[in-house]
Amino acid sequence: MNVYIAGAGAVGTYFGDLLRGDSATIAYAPRRLDDVSPVSADLAIVAVKSYDTDAAILALQRALGADSRATILCPQNGVGNEEKLAAAFGADAIVSCALTVPVDKSRDGQVAASNSGGIALAPVGSVAHNWLVAAFEAANVPVKVASDYRSMKWSKLTLNIVANASCAILNLLPERLVHMESMFALEVRALREAAAVMRALGIEAMDLPSYPVRALQGVVVLPTPVARLVLTSRISGARGRKPPSLLLDLRAAKGRTEVDVLNGAIAAAGRKLGVPTPVNAVFARVLDDIAHMPQLWAKYRERPQALLAEVEAEQRRMAAIKVRA
Repeated sequence: MNVYIAGAGAVGTYFGDLLRGDSATIAYAPRRLDDVSPVSADLAIVAVKSYDTDAAILALQRALGADSRATILCPQNGVGNEEKLAAAFGADAIVSCALTVPVDKSRDGQVAASNSGGIALAPVGSVAHNWLVAAFEAANVPVKVASDYRSMKWSKLTLNIVANASCAILNLLPERLVHMESMFALEVRALREAAAVMRALGIEAMDLPSYPVRALQGVVVLPTPVARLVLTSRISGARGRKPPSLLLDLRAAKGRTEVDVLNGAIAAAGRKLGVPTPVNAVFARVLDDIAHMPQLWAKYRERPQALLAEVEAEQRRMAAIKVRA
């Protein structure tokens, strides 16, 4: 099997190492589009951040060619990437993927993967791609097959937003955030908003390998103090002192983050469907502002009251719009 991977970060390297052990030939796309050469691939993996999806599509189009029959795997976080890939390569070529194996890449390029978690797969079109399921099973990774990729990706999004945007805005690690009562209440509200948007979209939550997403959505409907009691140990154990992805993006001063396909996607769907999402809307807007204007970070670093004030202002704004309507 010939595998071509766009993205040589932690996720891309993890998949390359995983499949190389199954006698596959692995090649990584160059960073510069001008350096991309034609390849023969059975499987292409898009392992870039969502803000680089458009660039990855251009690289894959040049590398695979117009007549390629390669399967394209999308393990990216957030929602909307599969639709972009389907528009470029056809829905039947795309397999959506949710990776729940925690992976980290050290400065020397070594990737460390946890023994927990697994891989969930769902076709975007009508082709099942059962051979891909068999390939991952042969690599001794727990695999779950789903029929609805939207259910799978929105369920993963539910996990991705926990202690992520808020930690990034406040420049805090999750182990500190969970002990801030007011901020943890916002986390619970953000999850409730996500669940409300999923219901409005007609999307059911599904459990992912090692992560009972349906139970998580059941917990957040409990009174906030109870939900906090249940979730605190889970968040501290799963993330603790590990900086979440959005905080890493801010610290790297990239000028952009994936918040638009996470909290921003929830807020955008909420606006379209008439579902109030003030917490996710503020998380997305404030984080995007900080990414583009780093000097604004000083307003929010370790200042939860500033973020709470933004949410309260957003609630008042939404209430005023509703009254005028």
